[in-house]
Amino acid sequence: MSIIQINNLYKSYGSVQAIKGITYDLSGGQIVGLVGPNGSGKTSMLRILGAFDMAYSGEVLIYGANPGLKTRKIVSYLPDKPYISDRLRAEQIIETYAGFFEDFNKDKAYQMLDLFKLKPEQKIREMSKGMGEKIAVLLTMSREAQIYILDEPISGVDPASRKIILRSIIENFSEDSLMIVSTHLLNDIEKIIDQVVFLDEGTIKISGSTDDLRAEYGKGINELFEEIFQ
Repeated sequence: MSIIQINNLYKSYGSVQAIKGITYDLSGGQIVGLVGPNGSGKTSMLRILGAFDMAYSGEVLIYGANPGLKTRKIVSYLPDKPYISDRLRAEQIIETYAGFFEDFNKDKAYQMLDLFKLKPEQKIREMSKGMGEKIAVLLTMSREAQIYILDEPISGVDPASRKIILRSIIENFSEDSLMIVSTHLLNDIEKIIDQVVFLDEGTIKISGSTDDLRAEYGKGINELFEEIFQ
């Protein structure tokens, strides 16, 4: 059953078209990789699905509803740019999220804080970029959401930390949920994604299950990405 339906979606910034007539459906119980070069429309797509951009044409339905306040209650969205006040301590941010989102699991958040070796009393401004990204992932994945949207969740961390973050994402992801992950580091997420959508200049170039695409093209998803875009 499709839980996200996208029909003839267009998104423009002035004279620049970021998304050009995309039609696509997504069902639950899977992790989807949204990949493509800079300017391909990935972030624009995710901002619309996260209900952070309403200025588009076409139809987007999430469980039959347009993106908005209703869908934000079931969609946990991690944007590509920092959004947390750097004056707050990690524990203050967790408490704030717990008060704001009914589906937020504080116990899970503190467990992930310990997994990431972060201190509850530490302020965001005292953290490295990678540590800040861990906090953002922690907040996103501590919700018991039906849909998770992660825009470049591992771009600013070292290889060892990427493994820890990806492991925590998998461990905290309900198998009935839908997760959409956008990243340039396809080699790191190839093993965890069930489906991949290649975007290029606002259109879908190739899409399908990772197993089917590997069989069809006789190569890995990262190799296919390099062949298409390089």
